Amino acid sequence: MPYVHVKLAGEVTREQKSQIAKEITETLERVAHKPASYTYITFEEVPYEDWAIAGRLLDE
Repeated sequence: MPYVHVKLAGEVTREQKSQIAKEITETLERVAHKPASYTYITFEEVPYEDWAIAGRLLDE
């Protein structure tokens, strides 16, 4: 049973999440031969002010 947790800086639309989930599921089916019915995907959107790269917050 694949479980994929997608953590993103900022927000994405419902349509974007749907497309991402579809493509991840298809990739796991094709490459790892995992059935779509057992593939779980969660999304976590992190505000830019709560994410930093190279010591700088993304909202700076």
